[in-house]
Amino acid sequence: MPQVPQTLDASAVRAWCGLALEALGRAREEIDAINVYPVADGDTGTNLYLTVESAAGAVEAVFAAHAAMSVVGTPPDGPLIDGPRIEPPTLADAVRAMAHGALIGARGNSGTILAQLLRGMAQVLAADTGSERTDGPGLRLALRHAADAARQAVAHPVEGTVLTVASAAADEASGAEGDCAVVARAAYEGARAALAATPGQLAVLERAGVVDAGGRGLVAVLGALVETFTGEAPAVTGRAVPVLASHARVEIAEAGECADGGPAPASAPVSVQEETGPAFEVIYLLEADDTAVARLRDRLDALGDSLVVVGGDGLWNVHVHVDDAGAAVEAGVEAGRPYRIRITHFGPADAHTTGSTVRPVRERAQRAVVAVVPGEGLARLYAEAGATTVLARPGEPPASGELVDAVRRAHALEVVLLPNDAELRHTAAAAAEQARTEGVRVALIPTRSAVQGIAALAVHEPERRFDEDVVAMTSAAGATRYAEVEVAEHQSWTMAGICQAGDILGLIDGDVAVIGSDVTATAESVLNRMLSAGGEMVTLVLGEEAPTTIADHLEARVRESYLAVDTVVYQGGHQGALLLIGVE
Repeated sequence: MPQVPQTLDASAVRAWCGLALEALGRAREEIDAINVYPVADGDTGTNLYLTVESAAGAVEAVFAAHAAMSVVGTPPDGPLIDGPRIEPPTLADAVRAMAHGALIGARGNSGTILAQLLRGMAQVLAADTGSERTDGPGLRLALRHAADAARQAVAHPVEGTVLTVASAAADEASGAEGDCAVVARAAYEGARAALAATPGQLAVLERAGVVDAGGRGLVAVLGALVETFTGEAPAVTGRAVPVLASHARVEIAEAGECADGGPAPASAPVSVQEETGPAFEVIYLLEADDTAVARLRDRLDALGDSLVVVGGDGLWNVHVHVDDAGAAVEAGVEAGRPYRIRITHFGPADAHTTGSTVRPVRERAQRAVVAVVPGEGLARLYAEAGATTVLARPGEPPASGELVDAVRRAHALEVVLLPNDAELRHTAAAAAEQARTEGVRVALIPTRSAVQGIAALAVHEPERRFDEDVVAMTSAAGATRYAEVEVAEHQSWTMAGICQAGDILGLIDGDVAVIGSDVTATAESVLNRMLSAGGEMVTLVLGEEAPTTIADHLEARVRESYLAVDTVVYQGGHQGALLLIGVE
């Protein structure tokens, strides 16, 4: 049997993260299949996996940094006697990295709660910065604080969820006397028993005949903790405990059925209860102080439900379900600096599960659109049109993994991907290729601006054959010339001559065409050049720093000089450019 740690140190944290990621990888599809609360959107397993993946990556980064920086140098009087020596990270280093990674990578309701559980553990385990490890009693305290912190982060805690499972794990661990292995096994058994009881605590689970998906994921994570200290995945003993109604049987497995002791996959479609709930899921990271976050909680609680705000020390992860996605983002702007904003539109198959009408759990949609957008206003516009959005803030382009995550969230058999930026074409191509390996049919339309994406989305018809829809969207995007008006950051050579820092630049199809000193005059000049070649529709997307009168001025100019041309105006929010212009 391989050597295993008897106490929790940095290496044990590293091993736990890796094993938890493997366990969630094995269980991801199963957990997605039983996800019916609070929204039956079939992504809890994926969200938990991505959250732990981010935590594990952060811990690996800490170990890599120590390996690179902690080599003892050569003494002045000769070579090293014992050779290079690498100082490992401390327990505090590892758990803080784990918590931070989970916080910035948290996905969905359950992933956000899991991030707070890991943060709660880290607060206890990192309290003694000089300690290299902790023992059983220390792990007990960490599990207790984690469960309490997670419950406090949820605006309206509900029993029969991952919160119940976490509390039961902490309760059982509190009575365990022994080393970390004993405490971890007690927590795991307490969580497993609580998971089996969740259908009796939450009516929607009982009607659907499933255990709580988030709690199921936590059982897998705690099973990985047991494996960290014993070298073996925990084997379940005793009688299998049925937790499904006869129409969709899932049970806690006998030893050998499932390595981490969780429920086996459902063998029939799960039924859930539907009521009309909020239309959007909004998630963002937020830089803000505690006082501002307290006000934010109250405001978001009034806007929607499923509110979870986790974090601290100036960095927070905010999750809420709302009808007005823009208002949720604006509340974050008032509180501090929101970024990595993700807005997901719940399709007609996503049920907020507290009503009375029974219907099948969400299956994959036939087709969806995933789009990268440069500002909160456009994110809201695209989401209202049914697209799954990825926000690209100025200077923070999304990685291919974020686009893959968005494709997964779209939960469709066919996906049209709109990068809306020429520089994101290769990133989007890599994401499309990865999604194809997961069985999703993906078409990448090389849109170079959000206004081209708007044109493509306007002609999108999911009822058409996929190829026909892609051709129509591609044609609409290609027929749309795009421009932007922005402020020059430094002196440079351009197609229109030399510009100085602070000059107003008008770019048409990516090239500087106009250099001016006034935003409105420059925008008018750009628009005249574009319309000189003809056009039927002008789209204006205003950045938050654009002059308040610019839209009225440009609309009047179009009415006076181009009688057959219509104009539509959108608020783009903090999008980098002062103005985006599209001419179809």
